[in-house]
Amino acid sequence: IDLPLPSGAAGMPGVIVPRKTVGEVQRLIEGDDAEISIELSDGKIRFTLGNVVLTSKLIDGTFPDYGRVIPQNNDKELVVDKKDFEAAVDRVSTISSERGRAVKLALSAGKLVLSVTNPDSGSATEELEVEYASDALDIGFNSRYLLDIAAQIE
Repeated sequence: IDLPLPSGAAGMPGVIVPRKTVGEVQRLIEGDDAEISIELSDGKIRFTLGNVVLTSKLIDGTFPDYGRVIPQNNDKELVVDKKDFEAAVDRVSTISSERGRAVKLALSAGKLVLSVTNPDSGSATEELEVEYASDALDIGFNSRYLLDIAAQIE
């Protein structure tokens, strides 16, 4: 998300905050209109909200330039019901191994087939009606990533 720079933030470097810390900050500010103070030092970040102070280590490195790996001229568009998709991913991923978690998505006109094959516990397949009119496409994703994405969509 891009937001206007708050006052006092000029000159602050870009940092990578751990996911767990972001979750805690979200929990702290939910329903609270109070101001939050953010302080940075080498390797650490501190959030202060009222009498609560949360300090966390930062993740070393630079955030990947995701814009470079996402195709710019994508002509494919898939429209799928969020709840149906989420439920289908959840059902087929119960078969996937703890290490792999890969779910194959096979897209064709009007149809999405989700499948998982695990040599130890068998295979699972789900078929959903979707709005898709581009060339057929097979692609795999970590099921946890798909569920995380679906959880962020209203």
